[in-house]
Amino acid sequence: MFKVHLSEFAKEDIRDAAQWYNTKEKGLGKRFTKSVRDKVKFIKNNPNASSIRYKNVRTAICDRFPYMIHYLVDDSIKRIVINVNNG
Repeated sequence: MFKVHLSEFAKEDIRDAAQWYNTKEKGLGKRFTKSVRDKVKFIKNNPNASSIRYKNVRTAICDRFPYMIHYLVDDSIKRIVINVNNG
């Protein structure tokens, strides 16, 4: 089983985006964070499902939100490092 590590940048970016979505519609930020959590869970269970986009970085797009998760898979220690960027 892979362990997931969200970078500090990713955590901050997710918080900022959720706050921004909440200014657009009440509860939208919560739906956004759920979408990110669901995609991270998918990545954890299927780390090689997404193709490599550049160098060794894989990407996965969140459902219903224009956010792309950038992640590295380290098979040697069963770890996934995640960054999130709006795209």
